Amino acid sequence: MKNSVLLLCLFVITFNLSCAQDTVNHVDTPEKVPFTAELLIDELPIPWGMTFLPDSSMLVTEKSGELIHFKDGKKTKISNVPNVYVRGQGGLLDVEAHPDYENNGWIYISYSSKEGEGKGGNTALIRAKLKDNSLEDIELLYKAGPNTTKGQHFGSRIVFDNDGYLFLSIGERGARDENPQDITRDGGKIYRFFDDGRIPEDNPFVGTDGAKTAIYSYGHRNPQGLAMNPETGEIWDNEHGPKGGDEINVIKAGANFGWPVITYGVNYSGTPITDKTEMEGMEQPIHYWLPSIAPSGMAFVTSENYGDWKGNVLVGSLKFQYLERLVMDGKKVVKREKFLGDMGRVRDVKEGPDGLIYVAVEGKGIYKLVPSIP
Repeated sequence: MKNSVLLLCLFVITFNLSCAQDTVNHVDTPEKVPFTAELLIDELPIPWGMTFLPDSSMLVTEKSGELIHFKDGKKTKISNVPNVYVRGQGGLLDVEAHPDYENNGWIYISYSSKEGEGKGGNTALIRAKLKDNSLEDIELLYKAGPNTTKGQHFGSRIVFDNDGYLFLSIGERGARDENPQDITRDGGKIYRFFDDGRIPEDNPFVGTDGAKTAIYSYGHRNPQGLAMNPETGEIWDNEHGPKGGDEINVIKAGANFGWPVITYGVNYSGTPITDKTEMEGMEQPIHYWLPSIAPSGMAFVTSENYGDWKGNVLVGSLKFQYLERLVMDGKKVVKREKFLGDMGRVRDVKEGPDGLIYVAVEGKGIYKLVPSIP
């Protein structure tokens, strides 16, 4: 009898863990690919971020510190780019054009910067205007601190929402026990600003003693994907877990996403970080990966150019070197598929204003996915 009860308990625990996991661990390789990958911009070692301008040209950041303007089939290096602290995962990171770029000309760039207190660097956010192939009117909007010589977890993605707020992700800079759970410290956070860098009065920690009032959510590890859900207007992020436990989260004002108090991952050595995967007052991811795929850029598909892809989420995999399609049912992943297998580390993915998908691949460049479905 005791053995039967023990077996039943083990079954219930296993079943509950499986249900709590609420994730799809198998990734399919589809027989039919609804596109042809066309190399649009070649010879880019680490194209970290990209954005589109109204004239259909593109700006691409190179992690080494170069900003490239691609127009009419020609690459032009932009001058007057800020000095970048290139170390480990740090460098010239994301780039995003203002939603009203056509009228105001603002471009937003995140990068690792030496400015500020201490040796090393930390993530900074600027805005600037592009004039005669040079960045002009540069304004520093935010600089995380203090600096550190650690080379990991700078973040960093930039996205605007439908209300014109600017969101920025910054990783916890390898200080998991100090930064992500402390709202008086930078790192392991999603930040929200007005487009000129001012802090909205309704940010959740405005008025809290000692808090970094730009913080919108906290308890993050290293968010390298950030996108607005076009159906709901919500900001979603993906972030690197340790060994296992990469996550997709729906960002909420003032929410604590748990790192490192709760996680579905373990240390790279295999030893546990914590015995908790959930806790009251901490958000659960809507999806997590086991094993880790090392997620990078993320985009929602809004066009009908790729068959039944509309409403799906695309995520780049650095570890396994492919583009992953997540078939969604609301906020639940119901199927995973991989594309562009073994082409290289997929660093970013964007849907262009033409409704086509563009993918940044390390060591290759920017690919345009030309639809093959009539």
